[in-house]
Amino acid sequence: MTTANTVGAVSREAAEWYAIDWPTIQRNVRRLQVRIVQATKESRWGKVKSLQRLLTHSYSGKVLAVRRVTENNGKKTPGVDQMIWKTPEDKTRAVHALKSRGYQSQPLRRVYIPKSDGKTMRPLGIPCMIDRAHQALHLLALDPVLETNADRNSYGFRQKRSCADAIAQCFNTLSKAPNTQWILEADIKSCFDQISHVWLLTHVPMDRAILQQWLKSGYMEKHVLHETMDGTPQGGIISPALANCALDGLEQLLKEKYPAGQHLKSLGGLCSSVNFIRYADDFVITSKSKDLLEGEVQPLVEKFLQQRGLKLSPKKTVITHVEKGFDFLGQNVRRYPDGKLRIKPSKKNVKTFLDGIRATIKAGLGLSAADLVDQLNPKIRGWANYHRHVVSKSTFAYADHFIFHRLWQWARRRHPKKSSTWLKEKYYGHNRGRNWCFFGEQYDDEGQPSRLGCTTPAAHLLNHTLNSKAKPIRTTLRMKPISKSGKVFTCWTRSGAPKLFAFCGWNNAASALFAIPRSPGSQAGAFTTVNASEKRSHYGRCWSGPLIHQSPLVRTQ
Repeated sequence: MTTANTVGAVSREAAEWYAIDWPTIQRNVRRLQVRIVQATKESRWGKVKSLQRLLTHSYSGKVLAVRRVTENNGKKTPGVDQMIWKTPEDKTRAVHALKSRGYQSQPLRRVYIPKSDGKTMRPLGIPCMIDRAHQALHLLALDPVLETNADRNSYGFRQKRSCADAIAQCFNTLSKAPNTQWILEADIKSCFDQISHVWLLTHVPMDRAILQQWLKSGYMEKHVLHETMDGTPQGGIISPALANCALDGLEQLLKEKYPAGQHLKSLGGLCSSVNFIRYADDFVITSKSKDLLEGEVQPLVEKFLQQRGLKLSPKKTVITHVEKGFDFLGQNVRRYPDGKLRIKPSKKNVKTFLDGIRATIKAGLGLSAADLVDQLNPKIRGWANYHRHVVSKSTFAYADHFIFHRLWQWARRRHPKKSSTWLKEKYYGHNRGRNWCFFGEQYDDEGQPSRLGCTTPAAHLLNHTLNSKAKPIRTTLRMKPISKSGKVFTCWTRSGAPKLFAFCGWNNAASALFAIPRSPGSQAGAFTTVNASEKRSHYGRCWSGPLIHQSPLVRTQ
């Protein structure tokens, strides 16, 4: 007896969600945001307010807000009402429920996560889905204003900006000004928890009634409602934008106090070289004088923060010499004795990463090799991608060494009675020039086996470099003449690679002649020239060096 599977018709709400034209929706929102930016530049605040209201009441803005809260990483995390929006029907009903009239925010659900030190806990406030959608909707209208008035060197929680941009600005600031020797490393104490509600309600350009509901909503902890008198909850979508709004203006204040090119008598007629770089609540200020940072800049910063209910953390706020180095965003910035400024992964960041790798491998003793690799690869790739922009070669080599030995210990503990040769054949193989690549065997849906390799920081950096489209590998090898006639050239090679010779007068590899040995027994340097079309017959004798695409040149015999 066969049973027929009946498929019900798609509901009206689901059909409405599936029929949304997302490119058109994004263009509508983008067009309104551009108009808000233009009105902000002209200081037409009445026009800004009317355009913000138009955007927050538009269907396009509501749809994008619901899409954001239902497709981000926190889409499965409920608030105090324990509700999440999974189905298209839920999302469509949520779009029509986003109305300012009659809106009342719900208390936050308090959770704790460990801080970077591993000892203290960071409180988070999780809003309900409807509150998150309202925050995302109003953020679409608030973000254009904040981006227009934001500090130039503010990089945290802003679109198209990242930690790598902040580190690059540090390099540009300190490398181009060799006399800039002192850095004020500042950290704001409990920034999100101490921001003044009065200041936010006075200066944030948005609907004050709704903003006050979010600030005064309170939080639930162990079934007890607690009031919130200060701060904005960490965990809300709009909280980073409110924190940036409170801290914007500090860079402009420093520029007005210490303009570029102004000579100070306290510095012997030299420029102050005061520069400001901020990522969220962490920022650094550079100067030529330690006394200037201690006596003038730091009190000015403290006065600025005091107006917003904030203060600097005494433990994390220090003044450091650039030759001693300082840690910023997981990187160590230091000017070395040779006069060069180098940025490397900080020791604390490396230790935290390797401790996490050690804990993952130790906890995965009962897992298969493929499952263990599946857990390790995202962590290794993420860490390597974060540090690949700086001087990280030696650090990556150290991390490779650490990961290799930890995986070898894992294999020895799994099979204590097996020999090293047996372990190598079972768990290690050859991959892209590496003979000791840790592998795990997994099976697809059809039962076909496949090998999943464990990446390493150095190997991931090499693969990213070879596959990068932004910075392609040099395919035309550098050449320089080694004789007065200019007809004999030698190729630039890496250390440890054999030298390459060619009888060629061209620097363009596409139109150059190719050099091949006359015979297998010919002496070194005895070559003949052939055309590019004839190269294929001698392709087996061509040599390709590391990090270089297949070279048309051959090495000496």
